[in-house]
Order: sequence, then C-alpha cells, then structure tokens
Amino acid sequence: MSSAIRVLFLCTGNSCRSQMAEGLLRSRGGGRFEASSAGTSPKTVHSLALRAMAELGIDVSSQVSESVDRYIDANFDWVITVCDNAKQSCPTFSGAARRLHWSFDDPAEAAGLEERRMEVFRGIRDEIDERIREFVAEPSNQKGKG
Repeated sequence: MSSAIRVLFLCTGNSCRSQMAEGLLRSRGGGRFEASSAGTSPKTVHSLALRAMAELGIDVSSQVSESVDRYIDANFDWVITVCDNAKQSCPTFSGAARRLHWSFDDPAEAAGLEERRMEVFRGIRDEIDERIREFVAEPSNQKGKG
C-alpha cells in the first residue's frame, strides 16, 4: 500500500482548473502525493489548459477528464474542490477524506482573441500553483508529521 497522500481535485467540467491542479501537485509534490481529478459534469480537457501547463514544462496531455462517479468509493486523504459549483454538488466519499475548497474563476469562460484567453489561463494556473505550493509545504502534509 502506498504511503503517498492521496488527493482528488474536483471541478464541474474537469477540463481546466482541476486538471491543472492535478498536474501541478504531481510536479510540485516531490513524489509524496498521488493526484487525481474529476468533474461533476466532465468535458474534454481544454487545449489552452494543456498549453498553459506546457509553458511550465508540465505535460498533462495524457490526463483525461473523468466523472466523479469513478472515484465515489475510493479513499482519499484530501478532496479539494476548485470551483464553487463543484463544492455545492460534491458527493460524500466513503473514505475519511478531509475537504478543502479553493475557489478559482473558470478560465474557459474567458472571451476574446486566443492570446487574451491565454493570459486568463496563465493567471488561473499561477493562482493554482501558489495554492499547490502552500499545500505541499503545509506541515500536516509532510510524511511522518501531522
């Protein structure tokens, strides 16, 4: 059995925010975390989310958008909702998961030319990255502590 801290990121579409959070935690977590993501109404992973992550050297192109139903009986140490809608409709998990809510705007709703939309994706990605770095550094999430 893995001693990794298991984290599930939930969003509505599982196309942007939760996908970026999953990739960032895998990258920033030093192998101490097992990250997954899912959506309450999953859609295809957004191409600009893939591009925003690639700019940081993080390849999330193999990640797929999945339904939260796939994980309903799984055990997680943390379930983190990254949008308000997912927080309101988040199911109860059978495992003893602790829950967090991080509210991020949906970059998929950005309007305008692609470069303007890309700026929005970068901004949300960077906000998520900051939260992930704080989460990884939290003493209660260190192996053998907490």
